[in-house]
Amino acid sequence: MAVIYSDYSRARIGWFFGLSGWQLAIVSLTFLPIAWSMRSGAWISALLFLLLWTVILLITITPVRGRSATGWATASLAFAAGGLLGWTRFRSKAALGRADDLDEPDLPGILQGIKIHDGPPNGAMFARTAMVQDHRSRTWAVTASVVHPGIGLKELDERQRQGAGLSDLLDLAARTELIDEILLLVRTVPEDGAERDQWVTRHRRGEATAAREINDELQSNLTQASVRTEAFVTFVVPEGRIAKEAKESGGGLDGRARVMYSLASEVEAQLRGGMGMTTVNWLTSPELALVCRTGFAPGDRAGIVDALESRTSDPDVNADIPWAMAGPSGADPVARHYSHDAWNSISSTIKLPVKGAAMGALAPVLTPTAPGERRSFMVAYPILTQSAAERQSATSEWAADIGEEMRNRAKVKQRTKSRDEADKVRRLDQKLARGNSLTRPYAVVTVTVPKTARVSEYGRRLDASVRRAGFAPLRLDLAQDVAFSSSTVPLGISLTRKAN
Repeated sequence: MAVIYSDYSRARIGWFFGLSGWQLAIVSLTFLPIAWSMRSGAWISALLFLLLWTVILLITITPVRGRSATGWATASLAFAAGGLLGWTRFRSKAALGRADDLDEPDLPGILQGIKIHDGPPNGAMFARTAMVQDHRSRTWAVTASVVHPGIGLKELDERQRQGAGLSDLLDLAARTELIDEILLLVRTVPEDGAERDQWVTRHRRGEATAAREINDELQSNLTQASVRTEAFVTFVVPEGRIAKEAKESGGGLDGRARVMYSLASEVEAQLRGGMGMTTVNWLTSPELALVCRTGFAPGDRAGIVDALESRTSDPDVNADIPWAMAGPSGADPVARHYSHDAWNSISSTIKLPVKGAAMGALAPVLTPTAPGERRSFMVAYPILTQSAAERQSATSEWAADIGEEMRNRAKVKQRTKSRDEADKVRRLDQKLARGNSLTRPYAVVTVTVPKTARVSEYGRRLDASVRRAGFAPLRLDLAQDVAFSSSTVPLGISLTRKAN
C-alpha cells in the first residue's frame, strides 16, 4: 500500500474566524462609518455605507483564482503599464546586431539580472563549475544535471527510503545555515533522434535493403512518439549568508566558489545516497548555456548535437553556445501565455490536495499528449531558518488556539477542515522541536509547443493532466514569463524571493 503524504498546512491561519490581521483591520475600519450613522440615526446613510462596506468586504476577503480582487487589480495595472511602456517586450542584442560581449548573458524579463562566473578548477577533471549570480535578488546558485532511475518499479520500502532521503536533504540544507532554497526541475523533451542519426551514419553500409527501409520507418514513427527526460538540481545561497564564509575562505569570487563547492559536495553525497541518483554532474558555463538555450528553443538541440559531433573530427568547429545567444531572439509575455521565438508556453501552479498525495502521483503531469509537446516541471523547497520556523509555528499555533476559543465562545461549530488545520499546526511544533526543518514547497508546470499549434488547447490538456494526477491546477495569469523562467531554465529563479 502506497504511503500518502498529507502532513502540510497553510502558511498562515487567520485567528479571527479565518481572517488575517490586515483583513480584520480593513473590515473593522470600513465598518466605523456604518456604526456612526446608526448612532446618529441617519439610516439612509447607514444603508449606503452598508452597501459600500459589503463591496469592500467582498474585495478584501473573497479570493478569485488564488488572489484577492485587490491583488488582481494591482497586477493588471502593472501588466498593462509595462506593456504600454514597452518594458515587457524583449529583443536580444544579437538579433539587433548590438552584441558586443558574447560572454555577457542577454536574457529576458526576470533573468536580466543574471551573471555567469566560471569557478576555479575543481576535482579530478579540473572542471570549472558555473556559478550563477543574480544581482536582482542578491543570490548565488549552482546547478547539477542528474540522472535518476525512477520509482515506477521500486518497492514500497525503497520509495519510503527515497522520500526520507529528500527530507534528509532539506534538513541538511537547513543545518548548513547557508542554503535557503533547493529547486528540482524535470523536462520531458520530444526526441529529435540526433544521436541515433549520427550512429546510423557511422555504421550503415552503402547498399539499400528491405531491412533498411523497415528500420527507417520504425525510426521515423518511434522518434515522433518518444521523449527524453532531463533533470536538474539547483541550490541557492543568499549573498547575505555567504559573504562572511567567503571572507574566511579568501574573499572575492574565489572565496565564494570555495564555499559553493563545499556545499555542492554535501548536496551531491545526499543526492547519490539517500535519493538514489546515479549521476550528478555540476554544469560548467558552456553546458549551462546549452541547457538555457534548449529551454527557450527545444528544436535547436539537434543542430547543437550535430555541431558537437563535427567538432570531434574538426577542432575548428565552434559548438559552444555564447551567453549572448543563450536566450530567445525575442519574447513577449501575454496575459495567459508566454511567447518566445517560435514557441508558446503556458504555466500553471499545482494546489496540494487536502486528502494528500502518493509519491509518483505527478507522473501524468510530465507525460506529453501529442508529438512536439514539451512538459517542464519544477518543485521548489524554500527553507526557513530555525528562528523564523519557530516564530511562524508559535504564531500559527496561537492563531489556531485563539480562533478555536472564539468559535467556542460564539457557539459556532468548528468545521472539520479548520480542526484538521489546527491539529497539523500543533504537530508542526513537535517536529520542529525534534530538529526537522520547515519548508514552504510549491510547484510550477509548463507546456511548450510551436506557434503553429493552438497553445490554449495544450494549456487545457495540461490542466487535465494535473487533475488526472489528483491535484488542482491554477493558471499563473499575468505572470507567465516569470513562471516559465523558473520552471524551464535552471538558473535558480524563485517565485517567492523578492527583488532586493
